[in-house]
Amino acid sequence: MPRAEVLEDIKSAESDADDIVAEAEGDREQRLSEARSRADEIRSDAEAEARELRDERLESAREDIEAERDRILEEGEAEREALRAQAEENVSDAVEFALERFTEAVHAQT
Repeated sequence: MPRAEVLEDIKSAESDADDIVAEAEGDREQRLSEARSRADEIRSDAEAEARELRDERLESAREDIEAERDRILEEGEAEREALRAQAEENVSDAVEFALERFTEAVHAQT
């Protein structure tokens, strides 16, 4: 093979190699761009899912707190009614006791 032909083959091979490298670099850039885009989508989806989960947990906690509040209020109401009933039962005893003391005080002065 003549020298000129060998040089031409080498130049052609180098040109082909340069084309392959350029194509590979372009392909790499495209893949990187697609990967970044996909990563952004995944991040966005994860953030949306996290917000949704947070909102669900907050709502559940609010419901639990509301239920606990209602239970405490009901217990307080029941306790108040029990105390009121007990106080009403003690009214006559308290009046009788006060009258006895008053009568004793009046007799003590006479």
